[in-house]
Amino acid sequence: MKIWIARHGQTDLNHDKRMQGLTDCPLNERGIEQARQSRKNIGDVCFDAVYASPLKRAQLTGSIIGNVDPSQIITDERLIETDFGKYEGCKYYLMGPAMTLYWMFPKRFPVPDTVESLDSMKERAASFLKELETKEYNNVLIACHGGIMRALCGYLDDAPDGLHWERMKNCEIRVYEYQDGRHTFLTSYSLKK
Repeated sequence: MKIWIARHGQTDLNHDKRMQGLTDCPLNERGIEQARQSRKNIGDVCFDAVYASPLKRAQLTGSIIGNVDPSQIITDERLIETDFGKYEGCKYYLMGPAMTLYWMFPKRFPVPDTVESLDSMKERAASFLKELETKEYNNVLIACHGGIMRALCGYLDDAPDGLHWERMKNCEIRVYEYQDGRHTFLTSYSLKK
């Protein structure tokens, strides 16, 4: 099975460099165009299933990249973005040292109050992917968010700490293969700015 993981396209909060988390902000025009370009970049791949976070930005991205009607998207709460608590909507440069340092170096700094922990993110990602690995898909698309994508990719990279903390761009896609109980990173697709 090939597992395609895509971060959603741009929203107005992304454009304004604000923490988005659970805020249900839709794609803006640029985000829609990014999703369309990502679809073109991957060619004529046919997905057996398209999963997405329950948030609008991930669902529309999944529909466009997956080339399926929105009604065919399978939503799963485990794919929702990280809960940033009191930092929701905050400008990146105004978050203060506790959140800034944690989000840049999560293995070195403690999780700030009201923010979802790394362990919670890793549990959600592992639970979802272990269930997915029982399915008989050839190609499956997961449309989600930059935070939870770090835990999903960490699981698929078999990272010792369960995280792949590299920042993902809007509509970046990472492709893995799951076969005989093993995960292999195949390729990534990223848009030019």
